Amino acid sequence: MNAGTFLLSLLAVVLALGVVLALAWVALGLLRRWNDRLQGGENGETPIRFLRAMAVGQRERIALIEVRGEVMLIGVTGGGISLLARWPDAAPRRETDELRR
Repeated sequence: MNAGTFLLSLLAVVLALGVVLALAWVALGLLRRWNDRLQGGENGETPIRFLRAMAVGQRERIALIEVRGEVMLIGVTGGGISLLARWPDAAPRRETDELRR
């Protein structure tokens, strides 16, 4: 095999890989958009938004989530999920924004 044939083979493999990666990127984008539409509420917003989580044990954690404008603190264990606190109308949104910083 001479150098020209080798370079053409290598170029064909690289181009094929580029095409496959581009198709995968487009497919993932379409799947993400489709998933957002299926799970979205009015105006395409996601009904559940994850804000922050903190581990409190090996399998236990607490998480702060926002569900349609209402912020909730939940406890997650191996046995289930419990509501720990609730703030209606996203009043503590300023506090959660400060936590993110």
